[in-house]
Amino acid sequence: MTWLITGGAGYIGAHVVRAMTEAGERAVVYDDLSTGIAGRVPAGVPLVVGSVLDGDLLTRTFEEHAVTGVVHLAGKKQVGESVERPLHYYRENVEGLRTLLDAAVATGVAHIVFSSSASVYGMPDVDLVTEETPCLPMSPYGETKLAGEWLVRAAGRAHGLSTASLRYFNVAGAAAPELADTGVFNLVPMVFEKLTDGAAPLIFGADYPTPDGTCVRDYIHVVDIAEAHVATARKLASAAPGTDLTLNIGRGEGVSVREMTDLINDVTGYTTPAEVTARRPGDPARVVASATRVAEELGWSAKHDVRGMVASAWAGWVRLHPGAGASAGTSVGRGR
Repeated sequence: MTWLITGGAGYIGAHVVRAMTEAGERAVVYDDLSTGIAGRVPAGVPLVVGSVLDGDLLTRTFEEHAVTGVVHLAGKKQVGESVERPLHYYRENVEGLRTLLDAAVATGVAHIVFSSSASVYGMPDVDLVTEETPCLPMSPYGETKLAGEWLVRAAGRAHGLSTASLRYFNVAGAAAPELADTGVFNLVPMVFEKLTDGAAPLIFGADYPTPDGTCVRDYIHVVDIAEAHVATARKLASAAPGTDLTLNIGRGEGVSVREMTDLINDVTGYTTPAEVTARRPGDPARVVASATRVAEELGWSAKHDVRGMVASAWAGWVRLHPGAGASAGTSVGRGR
């Protein structure tokens, strides 16, 4: 098997590439490097620089590397930006996926793993989100992910592809500091940034119907995400044509925002309490995955805990911001 990993120079993508190659699978990275970093691609793994909107380049890449399966992670992923630029998001995420599938079908690619998101669920009013929970996305980003699932599924039915859509929950951590997330768009790096700037982390609302009043989320280590891709790829490689899977990729355990900010303080050595500010529109009180189906289908479950996730993310942050660790011990003070 040879797997083309689109977005394979990105944060999650680089972890997927590493996990696939360590598992003995052949990988080819396809990335436009708009946010990806070429240095993340392991030695010996081919890197093709290009857009998923370039059908001719995709077709040549599939043919030249004898690609048999695709893990599609490339795309735009910022909720706020998607509200401001919906046409851009639909073009990159939906038209880009259509172009990719068109080239894949034309060249005989048989397996597609699609990177989806828990954002497809919107604001679910349930204790655990199952794959049957109604999908009511609340942003253009979430809409493009749901549309992507429909498109992958339809192509699979029509052309005999085996397909899977993986709905990620809240990803953090790093397998190694050099693979750390360089963006500041999710809770963990946002708290790191506040702490190292000498500011208090912000909690958006503390009056939710949860045990401590703050939102509860399911956080999963990026290494576990990568291992889930390996398990999915191997499942599809032996599956019948037309097989379709939709799977939540989470730990199945909730952690509140206050618990997470306290844990980050403890791990990093800072002692800066979080400040509560107004709620953000559209934030659901609780979004936690049911991880039952993925265990049944793949025999996979998350292995890393939240503390290890935060510690590995912090090691990456310190590598990118060398003064951060020193600041914890001097200007702010050490934690436990």
